[in-house]
Amino acid sequence: MNPNPLFPTKDTLGINTDLYELTMAAAYFQAGCAERRATFELFTRKLPAQRSFLVAAGLEQALHYILNVTFSDRTLDFLQSLPNFERVDPKFFDYLRKFRFSGDVFALPEGTVCFGQEPLLQVSGPVIESQILETFLINTLNFQTTVASKASRLCLAAGNRGVMDFGTRRAHSPQAGVEAARAAFIGGCQGTSNVLAGFEMGIPVVGTMAHSFVQFFEDEAEAFARYQAAFPEHTTFLVDTYDTLKGVEKAAKLGGKMVGVRLDSGNLHELAVKAREILDRHDRTDVHIFASGNLDEGKIQGLTLADVPINAFGAGTDLVVSSDAPSCDMVYKLVEVFETGVPEPRMKTSQAKVTTPFRKQVFRRLAAGGFDGDLICRCDEEPPAAGEYQPLLKQYLRAGELCEILPDVESIRTYAQEQLALLPSAYKLLHSSEEYPVEFSRELIQARESLQRKL
Repeated sequence: MNPNPLFPTKDTLGINTDLYELTMAAAYFQAGCAERRATFELFTRKLPAQRSFLVAAGLEQALHYILNVTFSDRTLDFLQSLPNFERVDPKFFDYLRKFRFSGDVFALPEGTVCFGQEPLLQVSGPVIESQILETFLINTLNFQTTVASKASRLCLAAGNRGVMDFGTRRAHSPQAGVEAARAAFIGGCQGTSNVLAGFEMGIPVVGTMAHSFVQFFEDEAEAFARYQAAFPEHTTFLVDTYDTLKGVEKAAKLGGKMVGVRLDSGNLHELAVKAREILDRHDRTDVHIFASGNLDEGKIQGLTLADVPINAFGAGTDLVVSSDAPSCDMVYKLVEVFETGVPEPRMKTSQAKVTTPFRKQVFRRLAAGGFDGDLICRCDEEPPAAGEYQPLLKQYLRAGELCEILPDVESIRTYAQEQLALLPSAYKLLHSSEEYPVEFSRELIQARESLQRKL
């Protein structure tokens, strides 16, 4: 048989999900509930242990999915062949054949700084339509938010020095590599090694050379000369294939234009200082030093605080898999069901997993030029009269149609930087002990307590 790339296609979007989304959909259908409206919210109950804030990302890809998810004849034939669906009414598959999302979607704009319990996305529509979306939405927003949040920490640690995404080869799939490049750029990275990300989104594409290029030639100096001949205006030499400082010396003596040298191993502090001395001695004061090699925010911050002469950093594995906090543990929970147009509350009451009913709005309090706490209210509540409050959730889909112009990724990145500038410094420390204040309104607390007594 021919190799299968396993890349999702429009033909398979509907079944790119967990089985239980479809078994629940079938059960809703057979119970006569197909058109009953319900609202689900996507959020994380609490921040990962190493995080004091998150940067929301992934909404554009989530909306693309919602607007395009369908079930083809081929995928419906497969579903009908599964033992789980053996006794399901054939009319359910006719329903899926005509499937199109017809509900409403509200969300935080991408790049918004957010916290535990705050909805990143809300889906309100016929219960089957809203339920089927769960797996893809969690996957997309959880992953990109995780990477964007990690990127923001790396960039905060670097101060005014640039950070580049070098993580595609270590991402969990080629698709993850592209999405990670997008999320990393939103979080503050200045560029990516992922060429497809540059093609699709206009993200600056960066890169140097691999050790294999240097090894291919008999002599390191020849490898440098050959590379410079091919890229006379954009030459950055990887100098640690053999002896790092001898590599810097050879690059410095080569002549011609050179953008920088890259250090990819060893004691980066010591090597950067000595590399700078060598470059300056050869009147190469304009040549930058670029550092990479298993860097995380702690290592980057250490080099930055020591004022080591490194101009920019490349982050790979630690960025795209967010090694210290690889998931935001997002959930997608039912919060209300509509009876004759009136929302009836729904919540989960199991220990440590209690949820809060009703669709919500998040109001952010602004004071002294920065964020001063968030208040989660019912969606139809007004914020308190005292103080300046900003509503965060916006509507993006109305009756299954896009109703908000989506920004490009550069604009999202700018917005994220504006958000981070307004976040008080205490929450931007790598090891912050401060917890940003997030509260529920009195009305929501009363609704939750009232429903708990009934259940």
